[in-house]
Amino acid sequence: MAEHVARTSDVKVVLSTASVYPESTATAFEIAARLGYDGVEVMVWTDPVSQDVEALRRLSDYHQVPVRAIHAPCLLITQRVWSTDPWVKLQRARAAAEKLGAETVVVHPPFRWQRQYARDFVGGIWRMADETDVRFAVENMYPWRYRDREMLAYAPEWDVTKDDYRHFTIDLSHTATSRSDTMAMVDRMGDRLGHVHLADGKGSAKDEHLVPGRGDQPCAELLERLVRTGFDGHVVIEVNTRRAMSAAEREADLAEALDFTRRHLSAAGAPGALGVSGAPGAPDVPDVPGASGVPDLSRRAAPGRDPVRGVRDEARRS
Repeated sequence: MAEHVARTSDVKVVLSTASVYPESTATAFEIAARLGYDGVEVMVWTDPVSQDVEALRRLSDYHQVPVRAIHAPCLLITQRVWSTDPWVKLQRARAAAEKLGAETVVVHPPFRWQRQYARDFVGGIWRMADETDVRFAVENMYPWRYRDREMLAYAPEWDVTKDDYRHFTIDLSHTATSRSDTMAMVDRMGDRLGHVHLADGKGSAKDEHLVPGRGDQPCAELLERLVRTGFDGHVVIEVNTRRAMSAAEREADLAEALDFTRRHLSAAGAPGALGVSGAPGAPDVPDVPGASGVPDLSRRAAPGRDPVRGVRDEARRS
């Protein structure tokens, strides 16, 4: 039974290199290979390796981990990475994706103070998308909040469904931060939803990027819906592991995220699945090593205990 369940979904589960911060891009490839992720999304940022296409190719070849997506350098801390011209950044992201065989470039809407870029953004993204087979998937963002104040930092809109794009990225930490109705936003994206950043959140203004299942976002519902609707993009684990006390604890978090994601993708694809796991008609996914496609970590867990939890406990003791 476990053998069948592990293979019922063709959706690729990908690790964002941002998920290992403050560790390096190279470490992300190593962890992705060890845990059995289906590839990586490269967050292009201040790590020189993330900016170097040939270095990324060598890492991909060495670890046998494909680059599935490039996240363009759109953050405040990456304003000078690759160029100060935002269109040049996107051109270089597209070129990197084409050279590495990545299917998607993830891009944020402009900051409001990037006035000319913001005015031209929607049409410019369409023009760039017409020139390549690579998807430009524009990501939902959120208002910036401080106490009872709110700042609209993105233009044309932080809610990207208010504008016309060919492809969208849904980020569930961002829906939590913006306090949006996540599934309603997914409905508005419709078949233009091309990419998923899977994380969790509890509505904090801090953009938490929790491991899926640790917040209040409908992570399981979304995953199972993706399978039922024939989603043809990738699900990217983009979580915050900065508070991990050790490399082992970070790896345990990423193993837990992979297990959660594969478990719910499998639940929707298994025969007889009608809805969210645990609902009438939905199959029970065995809680055994390997049932969800995650490598068997039981060597590091006590007999009879959940293998991911065993890794976490060992990490906290070290």
